[in-house]
Amino acid sequence: MKTPPLFYSAAVAFFVFASSLGATPLEDALRPLSDGVPEVAVVRLQQLLTQKLAPSEQQLAQSKLLEALARAGRPEEALKIAVDPSLTKDWPAQFWKAQALAALGRWSEAEPAYAQVAAAADAPLRADAAFGEAQSLRALGRRDDALRVLRPLQQDALWQVRASLGIAALMIEQGDLVGADRLLRAFKMDRPADRQERRFLFGKIQLEQGRYDRAAEILAVILQQPADVPHPLLIATLFAIADTHLRGKTPERGDDVLEDFIEHHSADAALPEVFAKLDELYQAEQKPSPNELARWTRERTEPRRALAQWYLARSQLRAGEREAALRNLTNLRTSAAQLPSLGEAQFELARLLFADRKWDEAIAAGEAAKRLDPMSEVGTRAAWLIAEANYRAGRLEAAAPIFEQVAKDAPAFASDALFNAALCWLRIEQADKFSSDYRRISDDPTKQSSQSDLLLEEGMVQAAQGKAEAAEALRKFIHDFPNNARLAEAWVALAELAFHEQKPDLAGARAALAQARQSNPTANALERADYLDIWLNDAAETKDESQVIAAASAFLQHHPGSPFTAEVRMKLAEAYFRRQDFANAQTQFELLAQQDPDASLTEKALFFAARSAMSSMGAASLDHALALLDQVVKLNGDLKWAARNEEAAIERRLGKNEDAIAIYDEVLKNSAKPPEQREALCGKADVLYEMGATDPQNYRRAIELYQQLAEEPGVPAHWRNQAGFKKGKALEKSNDKPAALTTYYSVLEQGAQPERQHEFFWFYKAGFSAAHLLEEASDWKSAVAVYRKLAAVNGARSDEAKTRLTQLRMEHFLWDE
Repeated sequence: MKTPPLFYSAAVAFFVFASSLGATPLEDALRPLSDGVPEVAVVRLQQLLTQKLAPSEQQLAQSKLLEALARAGRPEEALKIAVDPSLTKDWPAQFWKAQALAALGRWSEAEPAYAQVAAAADAPLRADAAFGEAQSLRALGRRDDALRVLRPLQQDALWQVRASLGIAALMIEQGDLVGADRLLRAFKMDRPADRQERRFLFGKIQLEQGRYDRAAEILAVILQQPADVPHPLLIATLFAIADTHLRGKTPERGDDVLEDFIEHHSADAALPEVFAKLDELYQAEQKPSPNELARWTRERTEPRRALAQWYLARSQLRAGEREAALRNLTNLRTSAAQLPSLGEAQFELARLLFADRKWDEAIAAGEAAKRLDPMSEVGTRAAWLIAEANYRAGRLEAAAPIFEQVAKDAPAFASDALFNAALCWLRIEQADKFSSDYRRISDDPTKQSSQSDLLLEEGMVQAAQGKAEAAEALRKFIHDFPNNARLAEAWVALAELAFHEQKPDLAGARAALAQARQSNPTANALERADYLDIWLNDAAETKDESQVIAAASAFLQHHPGSPFTAEVRMKLAEAYFRRQDFANAQTQFELLAQQDPDASLTEKALFFAARSAMSSMGAASLDHALALLDQVVKLNGDLKWAARNEEAAIERRLGKNEDAIAIYDEVLKNSAKPPEQREALCGKADVLYEMGATDPQNYRRAIELYQQLAEEPGVPAHWRNQAGFKKGKALEKSNDKPAALTTYYSVLEQGAQPERQHEFFWFYKAGFSAAHLLEEASDWKSAVAVYRKLAAVNGARSDEAKTRLTQLRMEHFLWDE
């Protein structure tokens, strides 16, 4: 981590002196600014600007509001004021705009803003702006330019010391340690802050000379007198001490200093950076102790608690304690701390959930990462993960535009992102959008590899869709790119086409597979070849089940992480079943479906084969699942309506919401058992809820269905609570928060009754949603009452409710509640 550049402005603010008696409203609004209380000035100036003012007063009030916001530590709001055209030539306003940009670390924008003020002959803050320009240049790594700007300030009596300190810092960074030492000794420092900064720079010189113990001694003196140390210098000193111990191979000694600072400054603005530096020390230690981090996670002080959770999770991941890290990162989702630095924590959670194939949970964590830190690389990586998770979940229409946005926002990722977007459009047969992205790739000569890969993908997708032109496209790829690394994949695709012809060409498929195996196959090509080999053995005229079993078993051994695993395991189970090896068939069915086969084994095998196929990414797998489900329906057995519900779920995944609703209606109108009826009713409501994003009237229709499900006589608690929770969410989407609150509370009220069947998952979701709505409305007493009910049921989230209950009571002095 780089040490943050030091920047102290000697800005001479515009002060308005006026006694209370006879002061104008504008003077009253400005007085807190001159008194050093910018927060009050912000409130007064905002109120004043709602009134009708003379143009000159209006501009002055706007300018001073910008300054007050910047000085109050609210740079984002300050920049919103800075866009006012009337402030373009208002030099004080432009200076404070630059200050706001600097506070946000937007140095490339701050530097020209400072330079403009510094170059203006009539600007009252020229020297201040010049110093700011130099600090911006330093932050951008333009040290020679920074020196050029600082040297004239040495001739200014007010700025001589500050400029010299800045020059010395730059000389140290450039390696001129002797010159920096000589310059620092050339001036008498009257201000305590300047003396402390000089001591800091002496410590840096010792550090760069490799005298680590001496550097640590000098720097430690600064921490002994914190009252005389400006905050940026204090943080820079902590970092310098940490660097001293890192470079001196004594990280265990350095972490004590940072831990002590965190212990006594639990809400410091620089806490995220201090934690990050502490983590560097922990990484360098042979046996780091997480005791302090663990203790802070048990305390209620924010943002220290949230940051401790994040860095404890990092430490646990390094130690191989994945489940413990997941728990900490998941708990962090409920933190009130909303720091950009926690965006990386949410991204790490998203990455772990993605690895567990929990697509929706990974997407939710990725979205949280983007909200917390949208402008950094974390935001870009999170967007990519969200797109890929949607892709893997079969939601290609959602993934494609996200990939396109990544390509637009992050040039470094543009090539791969455009490729993925084009692939998504191709697979859902959006030809115009595919062509658009393909042209963008083709226009860049550096992307020839992507272009050839996309041509191969086009042929493979056409093959998966059963299009007649697929074989021609694949043969053209083989002819035009004989040395392409993915040549074997084209041969495998041709083999698949031969196999899937109306009258399967088994000999042609085997010949193409042989070509694939001789073409230096990639792991993906070898996987698909081994997969097809199973089906070729299964389709042989004189079928030998032992060959099917051998091929399927070998596939599972050689490709344990394949997306085809479920289908292969089902084929293995079917082969055992056809050979009447029921013991092995049962084992495979249990592995596949986690359910023992019974007298209706065939129906269940088909049903769970379909369920397994649905987990695969490819459109062909979904088609296969639909075919299997259709066979289940035709059997007219116990699973008929369950199969129809699964077909509806597939149509939803394919974005065919109207088709899904039609299937659910068929289930609801026929003789399905209550469980299938409830599944269909809830599924239809869920589809309408999803469609509410484009037509809000669908939320009302969904609400009616959820209500119908919740009021069904004898409905199990799982369905009743789920319906109540989802109804509440639909009401929230309809901007009817009072009704949503009432609905959530009804779930809580009914679920807490001792004579009722208990169900905790949806019960807690509804209860916490009710509490969150009350907290949003600042109705703390009611929120406490809800958390008390949640804590009383002794379920899985009772401790979470108790923690939040205690926190609210302490924060809002509600111990009598």
